[in-house]
Amino acid sequence: MEDETMALESGLHLDPAKVGVHWQQELERAQRYFKSWHDRCVKIEKIYLDQQSDQTSAAKRRFPMLWANTAVLQPAVYARVPQPVVERRFKDAEPVARIASEIVERNLAYAGDEADLDSIMRAVRDDFLLCARGTVWLRYEADFEPLDMGVAPSDPAAENGLPGGLGAALETIADERVCIDYVHWSDFLHSPARRWKDVTWVARRVPMSGEEMEKRFGREAMASGAAQAAGARKGESQAERAENEGRTHVWEIWCKSENYTIWIADGSPVALEVSEPPLELTHFWPCPRPAYGTMSTSSLIPVPDYVYYQQQCDEIDLLTRRINKLTDQLRLKVFYPSGDGAISPAIEKAMRPDNDMVMVPIPEWAAFTDKGGSKAVVTLPIDEVQKVIVACMAARKQLIEDVYQITGISDIVRGDTQASETATAQRIKSQWGSIRIRDRQAELARFARDIIRLAGEIICDQFQPETLMLVSGIKLPSMAEKQQVQMQLQQMQMAAGQAAMRAQQMGQPAQAPPAMAPPELPPQLQRMMGQPTIDEVVQLLRNDSIRGFQIDIETDSTIEPDEDAEKQRRMEFVQMVGGFIQQAGAMAQQNPMLVPVMVETLLFAARGFRAGRQLESTLEQVGAQLSQAATAPKPEPQPQPSPAEMLKLKTAEVKAGAEQRKAELGVAQAEIEHRAMLEQARGEAAAQAIDQMRASYQ
Repeated sequence: MEDETMALESGLHLDPAKVGVHWQQELERAQRYFKSWHDRCVKIEKIYLDQQSDQTSAAKRRFPMLWANTAVLQPAVYARVPQPVVERRFKDAEPVARIASEIVERNLAYAGDEADLDSIMRAVRDDFLLCARGTVWLRYEADFEPLDMGVAPSDPAAENGLPGGLGAALETIADERVCIDYVHWSDFLHSPARRWKDVTWVARRVPMSGEEMEKRFGREAMASGAAQAAGARKGESQAERAENEGRTHVWEIWCKSENYTIWIADGSPVALEVSEPPLELTHFWPCPRPAYGTMSTSSLIPVPDYVYYQQQCDEIDLLTRRINKLTDQLRLKVFYPSGDGAISPAIEKAMRPDNDMVMVPIPEWAAFTDKGGSKAVVTLPIDEVQKVIVACMAARKQLIEDVYQITGISDIVRGDTQASETATAQRIKSQWGSIRIRDRQAELARFARDIIRLAGEIICDQFQPETLMLVSGIKLPSMAEKQQVQMQLQQMQMAAGQAAMRAQQMGQPAQAPPAMAPPELPPQLQRMMGQPTIDEVVQLLRNDSIRGFQIDIETDSTIEPDEDAEKQRRMEFVQMVGGFIQQAGAMAQQNPMLVPVMVETLLFAARGFRAGRQLESTLEQVGAQLSQAATAPKPEPQPQPSPAEMLKLKTAEVKAGAEQRKAELGVAQAEIEHRAMLEQARGEAAAQAIDQMRASYQ
């Protein structure tokens, strides 16, 4: 492998034939390593689907113990699709991390819906319960469309005007998505190892048609003999052969030790493609650690649960077949003498099943009674057969109880309870009965979390800013848009300052320079300037170390279904905020200095609710305004003038107005208006004085 490593460092130019031979040997070695487990899983799957090779009616009489136990465990270990939960790791006041978390969470929710994550998790759950291993594979796909440059593609002058003579060859991303592929337990291989961290390569098998291979690898790969392995594999059933007819099984291999990927057809000595990994993931693998069942520390070969109670199931099937055979013997069988030609037809007629009540004449009655009458007819003793059936059923019931003890499926889980048990007793049995399956629940929850984290990493590293905002529905300004608004503000301030300078030069009284106060912005622009930019969010998401420190990706429960969970979270948040504001309002009126402490307490409580993240920004803005208003110095109250002083002020104002009117209208008219205005001023002053006196008495 040293030559391959040097080739990778020099540009990844490897000989497809040499690499293909090496990886065919690695695949065969891994298949031999997992062969015993693979054969065991094939038998278990046939038992589960009732597809055994024996087709006789007697052999088909089995007790479906594996199917019954699996049906009980399926909803117990996985019940609903996991929902992504992306939060700030330390719940601090970091607007960029908060917006980034919400954007990633919404993109993950959409990606899970598009990939039908629920059906994928159910398939993994079934493989996990039957074969003790289940896995998936993640991919990044993007559709491209030509970039409209506004020029004709055939215009040579236009092509020469672009760098490198490019014209309409430029493309832009039109659609991006994260694909989550279910991988059957027989289509997944990895290098033999004791622990998952020691695995050096992983591989999955993908059936591809000729058109798909030609589109993916080109005609040269098809002509190189890679398609010679097309067709069905050995040991497949008739349905699988029909499904894989005309398809080639291609292995996609990710080699972590050599840092490259390879595509090779099953059985072909020539590699189809050798390239660098298309994704730069933290743990390199495009798949999470498989969901493992029972394993030892010696290897990564799991042990299916059915192995531990297979002998009991075989005995249960044997007893079931025996009970069915004995049940067939529960028939009334009569023996009578056939030598007497007169009596035998009469007895046969009486024993016919279609005769409910019949009168049978016997010609030679004396001869019939001499032979004992009813003693001449002897029946088969079926009481002994019934006793054997009862004994077999008791033995089978005990074996079934043994299976329940082995698997840990308690009576309360199976729905088999006693009427005399109290609700507390049933709850205790349910709690202890679920202990044996908690590890399985935790393993599938861990597996779902790893899928969400891998998808989140692909979204953060690969998705364009436009896709992030389009999918999440959150519109953020770009850095260029903010700079443009700031430039407009500066231009407005400069224009206002220049206007003030011109007014001062023309001899007008100088006032406070308008340039010192920023102009008012529309509310929409104010909100935009207060938001983080999409460039800051993308920079945080692209930086692996900062993203890991500030953003944590988890999933909610996959076990307990709760359709009203989101509604309940919102109601709890509203109740918390309403109760806190009601209590804090009274305290703030008595001591305004406690307002900043109350604001921080409210934000601390709101950050603990998932439903409160959308209102967190608004709460921060309102809290800052309340804190500023509470701590700002209050203006001193101005003393109210007395009624006499108010009368003097009104009289002075009236006289000043009268003097001005005299110059305009003449003395006579001004004198009349002067007297009317004096009377009006006296009336207003008297009314104000009365109002002040009433207020003082109250």
